Amino acid sequence: MASIFSKIISGEIPAHKVAETKDFLAFLDIQPLAVGHVLVIPKKEVDYIFDLDDETYTGLMIFAKIVAEGLKKAVPCPKIGVTVIGLEVPHTHVHLIPMHSVSDMNFSKPKLKLTEKELAETAEKIRKELPSLGPPTP
Repeated sequence: MASIFSKIISGEIPAHKVAETKDFLAFLDIQPLAVGHVLVIPKKEVDYIFDLDDETYTGLMIFAKIVAEGLKKAVPCPKIGVTVIGLEVPHTHVHLIPMHSVSDMNFSKPKLKLTEKELAETAEKIRKELPSLGPPTP
């Protein structure tokens, strides 16, 4: 059965995409810890990050770095935190979280409740700060 992220990739479920290549996708988390919280995934559905083949793993990390650089410009903060937990969805995903303190990375704290408009505006701000990665998949 396809993961929720595979359904986002296929377009069955909408998402606020910020960057996409033929192999990777970055989109806003709908239950963010901070404004601009982005999930970065490979389009290949693999549950555990260390089960990815080396090419996909390194490509994912390079793609995440590119997205993080644009995210930091769009949502000013001292650093972008990075974590991979992977228990809630069986599809490798990297969390990129704008942070001002280590507590911004605490997944047990209440999630933000942002409107669709706020999510769309944030996604647009991030997209404007990213280099062209080629045309996104419809």
